[in-house]
Amino acid sequence: MLELISNPNAWIALLTLTFLEIILGIDNIVFLSIVSGKLKAEDQPKARRIGLLLAMVFRIILLFGISWVLSLQQTLFHIDWGFFEAHITGQSLIIFGGGLFLLYKSVSEIHHKMEGEEESASGKSASSLSSAVFQIAMLNIVFSFDSILTAIGMISMKSPAEGGFGYSGAIEIMILSIVISIVIMMIFAGPVSKFVNEHPTIQILGLSFLILIGVMLLAEGSHLAHFRFGSDVEIHSIPKGYLYFAIFFSLFVEFLNIKMRKNSKPVVLHNSKIEDKKLEDFDLNN
Repeated sequence: MLELISNPNAWIALLTLTFLEIILGIDNIVFLSIVSGKLKAEDQPKARRIGLLLAMVFRIILLFGISWVLSLQQTLFHIDWGFFEAHITGQSLIIFGGGLFLLYKSVSEIHHKMEGEEESASGKSASSLSSAVFQIAMLNIVFSFDSILTAIGMISMKSPAEGGFGYSGAIEIMILSIVISIVIMMIFAGPVSKFVNEHPTIQILGLSFLILIGVMLLAEGSHLAHFRFGSDVEIHSIPKGYLYFAIFFSLFVEFLNIKMRKNSKPVVLHNSKIEDKKLEDFDLNN
């Protein structure tokens, strides 16, 4: 640990990985905001805390099982139907299933909001909290795999003599980055959730982002399984940079719209009651 503290490369790696963990956690916060927003007001902070703590616990557990996580990249079974070929791995099944779940949940939420099928206040019982936590836990498993695989690819586990941080040093850096990023997300999860739930357009935008992320997970799961149609059509993953640029640009445009709506003052008609009374009297006299 002392060697890592005195190593500037370790600090750079920690800051970079922490920033990346926060960026990758944006979709997690959006999902938390949408799911917790359907609970009672007193249960919403509890659901957000439980969700983020589960994310931290899942990721730390997966870090200590790196060999098992990496073994999920091995082919479980091979499909070859002539027109379709795939090498199914454990990792591809988890990522693909997470994408399907995210698509289903996002489209269902948009349908409920657009059709006005929101739950009544009396229907928000304590069982809703357990249901929300279950949904959060299922999606956290997928996000945790994605986050840990990204972290493993960034932090070198080679020995310090070879220019790396060693196995224990790399694990310490990754755990620290996870803990710091989760603490930061806990601090901002409440204000973000409040802002999202107070603006219906932001809710729909957030659900649209989750649809994009679900499609990205489906493409990534298909790519990891080496889906091939015919002889030369193979599915590739979607670069995350494109996705996050679209998300931030859309948010920027929506923030401008919100600011413009706040700055536009409604026209106030003075003495409107007097004018209405005069018009009524004029109609009666005629």
